[in-house]
Amino acid sequence: MSFSSDYCFPKRPLKRLCQALPLLALILAVPAHAAPQGKVDCIAPAQPGGGWDFTCRSVARALQDLSMIPAAMQTVNVPGASGGVAFSHVQAKRASDDDLIVAASTATTTQLALGNYPDGSPDQVRWIATLGADYGVIAVAKDSPYQSLTQLLDALKADAGSVTFSGGDVAGGFDHIKVLMAARKAGVKPIRDIKYLAFDSGSVAISQLLGGHIDAFTGDISEAKSFVDSGDLRILAVFSDERLPGRFADIPTAKEQGIDVVAPNWRGFYTPAGASEESYAWWKKTLNGLYDTPQWQQIMTQNGLLPFHKSGDELNQFVARQISDIQEIGAELGMTH
Repeated sequence: MSFSSDYCFPKRPLKRLCQALPLLALILAVPAHAAPQGKVDCIAPAQPGGGWDFTCRSVARALQDLSMIPAAMQTVNVPGASGGVAFSHVQAKRASDDDLIVAASTATTTQLALGNYPDGSPDQVRWIATLGADYGVIAVAKDSPYQSLTQLLDALKADAGSVTFSGGDVAGGFDHIKVLMAARKAGVKPIRDIKYLAFDSGSVAISQLLGGHIDAFTGDISEAKSFVDSGDLRILAVFSDERLPGRFADIPTAKEQGIDVVAPNWRGFYTPAGASEESYAWWKKTLNGLYDTPQWQQIMTQNGLLPFHKSGDELNQFVARQISDIQEIGAELGMTH
């Protein structure tokens, strides 16, 4: 039965029905369920065992244990090109898939900023939420003459090649870039003269430092923690907004030493840009809720993650700034594609 204007007047019951029809049509146009209705995939852009794999598997297990997701969530490993293979796969095959999230981190934004994902750009994804971070640090051996980040940067300002850094990341990776970001803020020129040696892991890089072959270490606090506990390493600065909690509270931030650089290796997720607004809103709300649970806070503590939680617009603004900072460094060094 159709309702034309002939039926709306003068009978009052039909008039009320006609007035309600536009609202009814609006309600019916909105999906009844924003949540996924079946199995969902979490793509880990690396082999099993790494940080992206941990992010997918630990979140999937927590969401299922807490009954925060309607059905199973499985981890799909898509390794290659530092996340580039997974990024290309999502754009080619699943660019509007509501039943998909992808593990991401600072490594993702670094690769996007430097143009290392073929035909990849930040606007092809939407950043959902972060669920913790491993913060960047600059550290020296216990007997180093450098007592603060300011002293070390002053040495670089006098001679950009006077301090050699070690890290467990490739040249042009985030360990390297966060030193350059700090040096740039301090007015060091030319930053391309800063010496950085890449090693297979943070522990190897620290061993080279303690052996007297290197002047300073750049990496994450989780890599430095055991060497700090043994008294062999001194952390000059942590790249966080505020001092870290608990055992790390005595470590000064770079910001309080006049260097406005925040460099967390955050753990989080993106969704394809073509996914629905309802799906994005559901994932954001669900991951925000997960972060606040005692279970997730315990998972963070057990795995060395520290507080770092942003989502939605706040995360988009943070990522945009992070990408912009890295692009500027990359352009100055001729690293962008």
